[in-house]
Amino acid sequence: MLQIEMYCGGVFQTNCYLLTLNEGDKHYLFDAPDQVVDWLRQKDIPSLDGLFLTHQHHDHVIGAGKVQQEYGCPTWAYSEPSDDLTLATRLEEITGMPCHLDEYKIDHLLAGEDSLKLDQIELPLLHIPGHSPDSICFLLSDVPCVIGGDVLFQGSIGRTDFPHGNHQQLIDGIHEKLWPLPDETQILPGHGPATTIGREKSINPYL
Repeated sequence: MLQIEMYCGGVFQTNCYLLTLNEGDKHYLFDAPDQVVDWLRQKDIPSLDGLFLTHQHHDHVIGAGKVQQEYGCPTWAYSEPSDDLTLATRLEEITGMPCHLDEYKIDHLLAGEDSLKLDQIELPLLHIPGHSPDSICFLLSDVPCVIGGDVLFQGSIGRTDFPHGNHQQLIDGIHEKLWPLPDETQILPGHGPATTIGREKSINPYL
């Protein structure tokens, strides 16, 4: 049995997803927005078996340090942490507000990997930069759905005006790696409501 639940938190209303497997024996968290630990406590989640980061922009990792402190779980990401990826300094310049991040570490790097396995579930990995150079989508092909971070949204795509953003690279990556998936494949994005590949092929004005 596989169950997927969403939490949305922080000033940027960032989504994260909790995967529960094996009748509740295993829990995996995808991204770590603000106050996600409080949400996990409210749900009486006793342990996490892994934290997976779609990318490391500030709003997706602000809770990563607290998750690691609370649960001691290993963490997977495409790249090592850096201010260049979190954009914490850039956000401070833009907003004039401190953008503190608790220190967190990456235990397993996904750069160069094609897939990973959660128990008996195979997760193909789709590296689609353009919004962030470390953006990676996790494909649950049995469901089917994609935990996609800020690559593709309902009616939109990830913004590309941040440092290291590249609009054409993002568009090309979506066409090459997401469009071949079945139309009924759900997209679970980093912001906003879920959508499907078929819907975005039909109506997304950016694509």
